[in-house]
Parts: sequence; C-alpha cells; structure tokens
Amino acid sequence: MDQKREFRQVAKTFKGLEEVLAQELIELGANEVQMERRAVSYKGDKAMLYRANLCLRTALRVLVPIRVESLKVKNERSRKTKVESRKPEDQVYEIAKSVKWEQYMTKDSTFAIDATVYSESLRNSRFVTYRVKDAIADYWTEKTGKRPNVKTEDPDVRINVHIANETVTVSLDSSGESLHKRGYRVATTEAPISEVLAAGMLLIAGWKGQCDLYDPMCGSGTIPIEAALIARNIAPGVFRKSFAFEKWPDFDEELWSEIYNDDSKERDFAHKIYGSDASFYAVQQATKNVKSAGVQKDVELRQIRLEELKVESLELKEVESRKTASLKVESEKIVMINPPYGERLASNKDMEELYGKIGTALKHQFTGATAWIISSNEAAMKCIGLKPSKKMRLLNGELDCQFNKYELFAGKRSDALPHSDLS
Repeated sequence: MDQKREFRQVAKTFKGLEEVLAQELIELGANEVQMERRAVSYKGDKAMLYRANLCLRTALRVLVPIRVESLKVKNERSRKTKVESRKPEDQVYEIAKSVKWEQYMTKDSTFAIDATVYSESLRNSRFVTYRVKDAIADYWTEKTGKRPNVKTEDPDVRINVHIANETVTVSLDSSGESLHKRGYRVATTEAPISEVLAAGMLLIAGWKGQCDLYDPMCGSGTIPIEAALIARNIAPGVFRKSFAFEKWPDFDEELWSEIYNDDSKERDFAHKIYGSDASFYAVQQATKNVKSAGVQKDVELRQIRLEELKVESLELKEVESRKTASLKVESEKIVMINPPYGERLASNKDMEELYGKIGTALKHQFTGATAWIISSNEAAMKCIGLKPSKKMRLLNGELDCQFNKYELFAGKRSDALPHSDLS
C-alpha cells in the first residue's frame, strides 16, 4: 500500500457515538467523513490509519475494506423464469476467494475471522465465518498446495466480514484487540464501564479539561482516567503493546515510530479531576489504574459515601488559589456518574434510595455544576428528582441506556443559565 495514497477506512463504534467519532476523525485530518450504523467511514493514507488507531478515543476498531460486493438473491421474477441463483453462503465463499490474498498475507500467515451479519438471506454469522475460512484456505491450497492456519489469539492477519442486507464487505482489521482495551487497566471492579463509552460521554459533555471534574461513583477509575487523558490530550493508544497493522507485509516501522513518539499536541492541565467511591476495594483498584495510566498528578481519589461527600473537602489543597477566582470560574464544574443500574442492588427500594441520594447530593453539594448521568434503568432515573436539560440514548454493552444532562442552578434557572451551560 502506497504511503501517500488515500484509501477507504471504517472506524467502528458504539451506537450513539457516531457523531462524536466523526468529529474526532475530522480533527485528526480524515477526508470524506460519513456517519454509518455504529461506524464512521472516511478516506486517509497510511499515516491516517496509524493515527486513527493510536488517537481515536471513541473507536472500537479501524477496518480497511478490500472487497465490497452485493449478493444476488432470488426474487419473484427469477422464480417465474426459473432462473437459478447460487445460495447466499456460496456467494460469500466466492467473494472471499476472489480476493488476491497474497497482497495481505502469505501461505505461512495465521489468520482469524470476525463476522457480523444483518441480513434476511444469511442469519448465521458463525456459518459465514466457516465459509470465509474455507475460501481463504482453498485459495492458498490451489495456489501453493499449503493451507494457512487459523489462530484466534494474536493472528498475523485479522479479517472482518460484514453483511448488511445484501452487501458483503470483506475488510482487514488494522486494530487487533478492540481499541477499548487501552492497556492501562491493571485492576478491575464488577461491571466496569468501557473506556470507549467513558471517553464518548466526556466528549459529549464538552469536556476538554476546562474546569474541575467529579466522579463520585468512580469504581475502577475509568471515567477519571479517560478525563485526564483528554485534558492532557494524551493519545489513548500509547499504552497498548501492539496493533494488528504492525504485522502487515507493508508495515512502515519508521512512519509508525514517528507518529507514536510525537507528543507535540499534548497540553497542560490547570484543574483537577476528583474520583470517589463508597467501596474501599474500588478505590484501591482505581488507584492502581490511575498510576498505570500515569495520571496520578491530575486525579485525586478518596473513599467516601456519596451522602457524606462535600465538594469543599476535596478541594482543600486549592482553596487559597481559588479565593481570588471569579464566581463564574468557581461554579464551573462537571459531574459524571455511572451508578449501578439495578442488577447489583438487592431490591427496587434500594435502587430508589440510591438514585434519590444521587439527586440530593447533586442539588446540595454540586450547586452550579453540570451533571451527566448514564443508566439503563429509567424508573430509577426518575428518583433523582431533577429535570434533565438534555437526553441521549447510548449503549453500555448490551444495555440500552439513557444519558441525561442536569444543570444544577443556584437560585432561579434563568439567572444562572448563561454561566452554567458547559456543553
């Protein structure tokens, strides 16, 4: 692949983050950016491919399409005229076999296949995976007499097959492991939020490091860490050991080294990120992750129950410097909360009590801030007792979630609005 030649690339993401990802790509220098279903397509050169993997915060993986064809399906007319059409699975086999695989691998390369199917003609993604595997194996057997081996863990080449309606797209996966696996997480708690979703929520909230940020239910520290990386403009991929494109035949090690070691866009951060949790264990895990990510100077962690949390108690080190700050700057705070959604609570009563405490804490302890809360439990969200100024739908794993914005005004809403809208 020519280093300067632009080619189509596709960044995959979670439902609801397409617009955020598109903006990231535009800022990164991508051309012809177009939003798709849980993805954003664009054009860029090899350097863009490398930067996308290293720098995108809301992408799950970056694909390079190498074959796009449509299935020929039977219709009423073909039935009447007795026109025979090949089975869809056989067509997928032939599409995969028509790729000139020597451009992307050798007979000795190991490979793995990931298939996603949204089609009436083909509904079994596992069967599609088998047929594409057979096509690649047969291609090399006929060409060299040797079959390459399938290797699900750390293969030389990762192949993605996406079937939407009748369109089959065969792509190379340039990322390897999902990009949400940043590499800094060394400790975890139960049901941690995805790094990609956490970053997406922060970007939706307009977070760029312009003020203090609070996560009073920080768990293993994902939101505070992602907030620090955004504030410092540190590429999220710098912690990873490798990307799939590093094993490609045309990998440009010099170009990659230049991109990877470029820290010219990193910036200073003059504020603070506060994380707290009622669980001692969670704070321990978060501390390990914060240290692993190298953001311990920007993130302060404490074990404290939500109802006992006082914003002032978290800011003792900065009280003197804030005495001269204007009222507007003093009130600029962002609160980001990912509470339990109900699965780990003993009863509905416990859930209602917890979300009620969140509302009380926001009203009395974070006056003047802008709060963002994500939850799949809409009934629980009503227990917060605050009217959201904005609502969005996001996916957290398989859970359809509501992502709400709350403007926590002191006094009349109309008086506070010009100074409180941080989005």
